[in-house]
Amino acid sequence: MSKPQPKISKIAVIFLVQTLERTRRFYADALRLELHQQEGFLLGSLSGGTELLFFEGEAVRGTSPQIVFGLDDGGIDTAVEALAARGVQVLTPVSEAPGGWSVEFKDPDGHPLAFFQEEALPRRR
Repeated sequence: MSKPQPKISKIAVIFLVQTLERTRRFYADALRLELHQQEGFLLGSLSGGTELLFFEGEAVRGTSPQIVFGLDDGGIDTAVEALAARGVQVLTPVSEAPGGWSVEFKDPDGHPLAFFQEEALPRRR
């Protein structure tokens, strides 16, 4: 029996940046995009459910930005098992993330991707 497919309707693009304040000013001045200070990161929301998140850190070429797919109904553990069964390279185990759980994996061309689900949702489907 095949595993249920994850329901994805949101996407987040996560950037590692040198300083949050410099990033906030750039996006406000150059792009007229307001970024809101959260606990330890900046958050910008675009129409259609896309979010931009900025964390301070050392960006390694090819790993930032990262695309994160939001799992609306949860089931992150089930989704990871399905990826692994298809031979997808899973980079990290399911781990705690701000407000929930995440896991990182690669697409066939080596692009870093991730799933995220809110902590209140079930981890299995």
